[in-house]
Amino acid sequence: MDNFTHTAVGLFLSRAGLNRWTPQASAILILAANAPDIDVVGAVGGAVGYLHFHRHLTHSMVAMPVMALLSVALVRLISRKPMQWGRAFAAAMIGVASHLLLDYTNGYGIRLLLPFSPDFYRLEWTGVIDPWIWAAFLLALAAPFLSRLVGAEITSGSARQRYPGRGWPIFALAFVLLYNGARSVLHARAIGELQSRIYQGETPLKAAAVPMANPMRWRGIVETHDFYAISEMNVSQPFDPDRAHILHKPESDPAMYVAKPTRPFQVMLRFAEFPLWSAVPAEQPENARQVSLTDVRFMGWGPTAVVSASGRILRTWFQLGGTQRSR
Repeated sequence: MDNFTHTAVGLFLSRAGLNRWTPQASAILILAANAPDIDVVGAVGGAVGYLHFHRHLTHSMVAMPVMALLSVALVRLISRKPMQWGRAFAAAMIGVASHLLLDYTNGYGIRLLLPFSPDFYRLEWTGVIDPWIWAAFLLALAAPFLSRLVGAEITSGSARQRYPGRGWPIFALAFVLLYNGARSVLHARAIGELQSRIYQGETPLKAAAVPMANPMRWRGIVETHDFYAISEMNVSQPFDPDRAHILHKPESDPAMYVAKPTRPFQVMLRFAEFPLWSAVPAEQPENARQVSLTDVRFMGWGPTAVVSASGRILRTWFQLGGTQRSR
């Protein structure tokens, strides 16, 4: 999830009751709820480094105590105030766990079992940025301040207003749990629809439902032996597999085997759930091939290589979102 969501969850966890564990709970939980994203330093290595290290070891169960301890130590160092380390560490562990759980709910996924397994684990219930979660969190953040303003007007400033309490933080956290529970049901329904149909005479090998802003709408991806079928679907309406857009898998090309062992392509293959290769004639030099690899879930991401007729890689570049790095 995005860092606003992580930060808000850390703050809500503190105000919902964990601030009774340690006086520095808010600072600790906000830091801990964002700590796994320190892997953003992988971007120093370019797009390939970012894709490789993002949601890497810092998002694993093994690193949870380290992330929690770093958060507590940083707050202790800055505040220079004594703290009960046991309670502070326990609160920080909850903050780190909230980060992993939220990231687990979206399609990018996390490598929870590193360094023992490099596999990504993902639920694909929500997007990295979810407008409904943002709306609920903004309401929970704004409501107490509006309540204080209204209270001050009523009392004409004659009495100091207390903070309204734990109600809104608990509401926000409960909303996330209930919202994700509802989206899990809708996601399962979308997957069931996708897997139960026939696509141009072929049965699905694997299916995914990518979340959209509207909880009822999903982008369905079905893999068959020869192609990918992509369709936008609404789980409240009948699904027609014949309207799916077909992306055919290319035939094997010698240039693909040349590019595949290189680091950019290996990094992409570890990430891609639905890998799609392409090999076309390069503009230059003569008889060279341009090989690309992407994930159907994130079209446009991935490496490209120009391979000469003699099987030598002449140039590679990596497209990740709006960035491109070449060499």
